[in-house]
Amino acid sequence: SRWEEEKKEDGVKWMQLEHRGPYFVPPYEPLPTDVQFYYDGKPLKLSLATEEIATFYAKMLDHEYTTKKIFQNNFFHDWRKEMTSEEQEIIKDLDKCDFGEIHKYFVDKNEARKALPKEEKQKLKEEADKIQEEYGYCILDGHREKIGNFKTEPPGLFRGRGEHPKMGMLKKRIMPEDVIINCSKDSKIPEPPEGHKWKEVRFDNTVTWLASWTENIQNTMKYIMLNPSSKLKGEKDWQKYEVARRLKDVVHTIRAQYRKDWKSKEIKKRQRAVALYFIDKLALRAGNEKEEGETADTVGCCSLRVEHIQLHPQLDGQEHVVEFDFLGKDSIRYYNKVSVEKPVFKNLQLFMKNKDPSDDLFEHLSTTFLNKHLQDLMDGLTAKVFRTYNASITLQEQLKALTNPEDNVAGKLLSYNRANRAVAILCNHQRSIPKTFARSMQVLQEKIDAKKKQVEEAQEEVKKAEDEIKDTKDAKAEGNVEKKKKLLKRLEEQLARMNIQATDKEENKQIALGTSKLNYLDPRITVAWCKKFGIPIEKIYNKTQREKFAWAIDMAGEDFEF
Repeated sequence: SRWEEEKKEDGVKWMQLEHRGPYFVPPYEPLPTDVQFYYDGKPLKLSLATEEIATFYAKMLDHEYTTKKIFQNNFFHDWRKEMTSEEQEIIKDLDKCDFGEIHKYFVDKNEARKALPKEEKQKLKEEADKIQEEYGYCILDGHREKIGNFKTEPPGLFRGRGEHPKMGMLKKRIMPEDVIINCSKDSKIPEPPEGHKWKEVRFDNTVTWLASWTENIQNTMKYIMLNPSSKLKGEKDWQKYEVARRLKDVVHTIRAQYRKDWKSKEIKKRQRAVALYFIDKLALRAGNEKEEGETADTVGCCSLRVEHIQLHPQLDGQEHVVEFDFLGKDSIRYYNKVSVEKPVFKNLQLFMKNKDPSDDLFEHLSTTFLNKHLQDLMDGLTAKVFRTYNASITLQEQLKALTNPEDNVAGKLLSYNRANRAVAILCNHQRSIPKTFARSMQVLQEKIDAKKKQVEEAQEEVKKAEDEIKDTKDAKAEGNVEKKKKLLKRLEEQLARMNIQATDKEENKQIALGTSKLNYLDPRITVAWCKKFGIPIEKIYNKTQREKFAWAIDMAGEDFEF
């Protein structure tokens, strides 16, 4: 299979790479003259650059972000920097700015696009397909491979996740002068757009990206990569899970070792052992992996401070409870109360002794020191491998415990989502409740009520038909009863399916299942489960996901064990 073609020498990812370079976002189109911006009640004509940034804010008026003080302040600060000196003289207060007309213009434009006749929509689709054909593929070692994200990100306002301190800042337009191109020396080097030149052209076959640039908010590198369905990505994915499977064979030894280290004479070893226990038991991230220029006060296991945990000898009927409360990756809050083993509790008391709330809990520990230790325990082992291992093993165990072979497809899928949810909770993958949640739940409830009524009516009909038989005893009446019973059964099944859907929706409203499904769960576990219980794979993975996991669908039989 193409996943197992001949291997290249170490570090070399490809011999040939040819592509068209990124597709740049079209230039800004000015607003029509009758759509105006108002300042302090009076219309004000804005310069082109200022107007473009005003449209970013106007488009977001009905979003919760624009109600947040920090978003407003960051936006206004960055917007003023781009204004002409005349505009800066006039526009001094965001509260006096009226973006209403601009907002309405974009809402109407959006509605008009949705209402386009079928032929017009088809035309737009064809144009998009043409761009995809031209920019969306590359030649890699003779294979035509799909590129993941071949378009540069459009300019706009940074949102960030959680309560990100940089929300509202201006994401600038990416120009060819910002972009580094990577391809093979003998390939046709991509042409920059007319009148522009690339920042640099490289021929580096030890990396898999095709183009890169630095974005201006976090100063991080952004890359154009191959699509997840490509051979290179598939191999990388497969190797990632194979490393996690290797951990399964040594995890007992590792656990015995860190338990022993809880009693070590060296405080450094004790701290490492307690941190490793958290990483293993709670799937915490290691921490210290902050991007350059990241100002959010986010922490991981190694960078926890005294203020992030509270110790309770007893709480809610449990002993030795640690209460965690801190901001993790992407400013997502991690809050958890966990009963830990007694030596862990005692050690934490020791680590917190005579310290201020802002002091490090593990002052003798760094991610580098921890990862070096993990590497010594097993080749390729990092804190992230623990997350992948624990997530995958949890899914496998939960599926075994929750799947009832007698259930219908809907019932089995509910069990699958519950197993996936157990993993998402372990990994702290949250989302805010969708804006449309209440309304869509209400619609579903109305459908359930209507269906209940149909079931009740069908039950009445069956009863009536059965009474008729008693009177007439003819074959036609018996046939009628069978027909009514079949209808009742179908309606009852539909009602049961709807009830399952409602349960699933409610349990899922604050949990993000996607992250673990795509990044932490060995897809072979899911493929094997689907094959074993006769569940169509498309009920769990959409088309894109099936392409990403083609290697797993190819490889795993129903008896695959992680």
